[in-house]
Amino acid sequence: MDTAPPLDTVADLVAAQALKAPDKTALTFVDVTSDGIYRTEERSYAQLERNGAALARRLAALGLRRGETFALMMANHPEFVEAMLAAAMLGAVFVPIDPRTIGEKLSFMLSHAECRGVICSADCAAAIAGLDGNALSWAVILTENGAWPPSVARMNLSYRDVLKEGGSSDRIDVSPADPMMLMFTSGTTGNPKAVVISHGAYMSRARGMHGIELDADDVLYTGLSLTHINAQGTLRIGLTAGLPVVISRKFSKRHLWSICRRFGCTMFNILGGMIPEIYSIPEAPDDSDNPVRLIISAGMPPELWKEYERRYGVQICEIYGSTEGGGALTNPPGCGPIGSLGKPPPELEAAVFDDDGQRCPPMQPGELRFRRRDGVPIKTTYFRNPEASDAKVMEGWFRTGDVVHADEDGWFFFHYRIGGGVRRDGDFINTALVEAALIKSGLLSDVFVYGVATPRNVAGERTLVAAVVPRTPDFSEAALLTYCRLVLQKRDIPELIQVLTEIPKTISEKPIERACVERLRADGMLSQSASEHSSA
Repeated sequence: MDTAPPLDTVADLVAAQALKAPDKTALTFVDVTSDGIYRTEERSYAQLERNGAALARRLAALGLRRGETFALMMANHPEFVEAMLAAAMLGAVFVPIDPRTIGEKLSFMLSHAECRGVICSADCAAAIAGLDGNALSWAVILTENGAWPPSVARMNLSYRDVLKEGGSSDRIDVSPADPMMLMFTSGTTGNPKAVVISHGAYMSRARGMHGIELDADDVLYTGLSLTHINAQGTLRIGLTAGLPVVISRKFSKRHLWSICRRFGCTMFNILGGMIPEIYSIPEAPDDSDNPVRLIISAGMPPELWKEYERRYGVQICEIYGSTEGGGALTNPPGCGPIGSLGKPPPELEAAVFDDDGQRCPPMQPGELRFRRRDGVPIKTTYFRNPEASDAKVMEGWFRTGDVVHADEDGWFFFHYRIGGGVRRDGDFINTALVEAALIKSGLLSDVFVYGVATPRNVAGERTLVAAVVPRTPDFSEAALLTYCRLVLQKRDIPELIQVLTEIPKTISEKPIERACVERLRADGMLSQSASEHSSA
């Protein structure tokens, strides 16, 4: 079905859908309470447009002008999307921020992005109020009037009161090149960079899914945060195609399938860190009794690919992309080999390069790079960071920073992130393979495998660590290592087993390696091998 209306902004997109079907439910937001009660909020296309216009009117009255930035900081709420529309109507730029961000990192993000104000939930308002040197001019907060610390901003307003004011503002004409949002990278190795995403770039990503077919009765689902590009993709596709989108307040592996069954969801996205989490739930006879027909994954281990399809009665489509949007690969169901990231769309060329900038032959690992076939340069802009922007593109090729290889037929396969590979005994370890093997043991509810440099490592190599969350209180590290010796090569067996109650993750469910390493050091584990630790 058509996913490419000739529109300039997401506000234009919603306005067009509101003309065709004003009362049709566009978005359903779901929050499952601790006692299992489902709470939902719905928005029709007409409601989205009306609320976005009322918010735009108030933001304009607060002095927000074209090209100026404001922060958007909350869990998944309808107000998030309404704020996106308001920004598009004014030509302003929104800055989505992980609602768990606090302290110096939050202060850096607000300052670096030059945010004039913020639209946030009450808990985020409290985090902002605690910052030193907070210079926000205004805040619109998702709570009752006055139910916030006075130091959030110089002027604080209730979102509900803003909507009561109603009205609309004159819409500003924007060009496809104008910035729509600044989306921060995960920043797991330092201060994050803010990617400038234009209206044209955002809307062009809605012009097809490169081999993925949508049906008129599809219902899309995401449990990822709208502060992440993956969830934004699900939202964008739904709004473009006029398909309903179901959005969880936050991801829950326990409620994933019940939400899909309750709301008739037929398609959802998962990222690498979510894959073992979902699979770790004990298998049930009715796992395949669900309406989902397609899972769009990023990082599905080959060892779990067929298991997912068998157990849940779905098909897997593997995709590859980035926040910067410089390239994409897709492996639609039944097209490419299991485990492959896919091939690029027709307008892009993808290639593998060695450290000397020469193209690699098939099967030789190197950095994945992209360029446009029509010769138009790919441009990546990091806000207020021209050095990083320039380094991202080399001689017309967008550099991904990921090491891959291509087979003889042009299918690409992931190895590791540059700077993040784990070399052991002279070879790089496929940590995804190790994670898949460990989660299939039945002993764990989550796992993250990574490497850490220790004094006993030879130069360039790392100690292999498995951070694990046991499924039961009587977990035995010795039993897990015994299982590893049965299913893994010696070099793939973790040297350290790090037992955690929860694996620290970003808003996109990506494990935070440095937090795990800090915990290792604090627990004094870096002087022990796995065999020594398990027998201690």
